[in-house]
Amino acid sequence: MTLDQALRGNMTLDGGLGTELERQGCDTSGILWSAQVLRNYPEQVHRAHRSFLEAGADCIITASYQASFAGFKTAGLSEDDTERTLRQSVEVAKNARSEFQATHHRRALVAASVGPFGAALADGSEFHGNYGVSFANLVEFHARRMEILADAGPDLLACETIPSLLEAEAILHCLERLPNAQAWFTFACLDGKHVGHGEEFRDCVRLLNQAQQVVAIGVNCTPPQHVTSLIREACGVTAKAIVVYPNAGRRWDASSRQWMGPESRSAAIEDLACEWRSEGAHWIGGCCGTTPEDIARIRQVQN
Repeated sequence: MTLDQALRGNMTLDGGLGTELERQGCDTSGILWSAQVLRNYPEQVHRAHRSFLEAGADCIITASYQASFAGFKTAGLSEDDTERTLRQSVEVAKNARSEFQATHHRRALVAASVGPFGAALADGSEFHGNYGVSFANLVEFHARRMEILADAGPDLLACETIPSLLEAEAILHCLERLPNAQAWFTFACLDGKHVGHGEEFRDCVRLLNQAQQVVAIGVNCTPPQHVTSLIREACGVTAKAIVVYPNAGRRWDASSRQWMGPESRSAAIEDLACEWRSEGAHWIGGCCGTTPEDIARIRQVQN
């Protein structure tokens, strides 16, 4: 599959990378989350990517969500460590894609994850966006790593779990400095109409609608019960591809660094995916708490 083909039809995304790494027995409890596994055990990330490809994913997202210069500095790592890990995240995903393609004769896309500022804080603030920083601070945070990720050669950037209009503006500003890069933007939402920081999701979509480098807009790591409403909000103001990959509906507890409570899906994942597709979303996958088995069920709907 090429990006042009994805834009003309349906695409199945992968699921929760951290979730799959934990199922493999990896420790993701530290402040670098899956990026620490990538640094120490890249073969485990490769294996997780392969699990989602085997399940039917047309697109895999790199393990760079938690990889940033600020976050790595807090963890005592150097700028060279950060750049090396960012590039490695794309390399591992591309290698998994090539290995899979050689035996299955099906090409998947590789999307380089651009996590939000809150991911580097490791305090759950990516879900509310109350960072207390300026637009300039956000640009400084995102610009260099986006440049490195784009240079590593993914098919596109996955600018994801964005909690606020301000951070979306900052990431868009950085994207415009990379004229050959294309990206999707997905937001972490509070309910069926608002992003985590409180702005209307529709206003965030409007901001991105005129940006030629933004090929798809949607939501991720959002409880599944809000997704249908959010798709309707997006479709009301854009004709761009709509991408959704919600979490399993549990609540993130920042103090214990784990998902809490029961899953809150109102129906089987394949039935929800069918509903989301009928509402206008054609790129569908899962985020935290979703597994290759979930992706296989979504794939059945997308075929």
